[in-house]
Amino acid sequence: MEKSIQTLKSILANYPDSLNNLTEKQWMYKSNPAKWSKKEVLGHLIDSTQNNIRRFVVAQYDDKLKITYVQDFWVAAANYQNYFTPDLISLWILLNKHLCIVLKNIPGDSGETLCNVGEIRTIVWLAQDYCKHLLHHLHQILDMEPVAYP
Repeated sequence: MEKSIQTLKSILANYPDSLNNLTEKQWMYKSNPAKWSKKEVLGHLIDSTQNNIRRFVVAQYDDKLKITYVQDFWVAAANYQNYFTPDLISLWILLNKHLCIVLKNIPGDSGETLCNVGEIRTIVWLAQDYCKHLLHHLHQILDMEPVAYP
């Protein structure tokens, strides 16, 4: 679990300045109406954080609950395209700081607890996958070298 926590802390230390340096025009741009803007991608990362926090907590006490989410519905429901960008970035930062605290408070033996996300995965695996997913989308937002993610 510590590896995922350190990865998240590194992301939080290294990416916010770059996010804050994007113009509103860059945040709002959509290559076509069916694609997400950078704002909507960051909103998707916020939704992912919220859903993973729930997974990490609930999996420790309920082994029968299946926790999935419909990403397009969540992005549309929050209307991230019209969100105030500095608030969106702040929300993303704060939720990920909170996620670090949640991960830190998972007892050592609970990292191997299984969680049903459509597939059965351990909490440790989900935390590592979350970090890969996060980096994949941050690199998309910032037009950086792609990070492979299945």
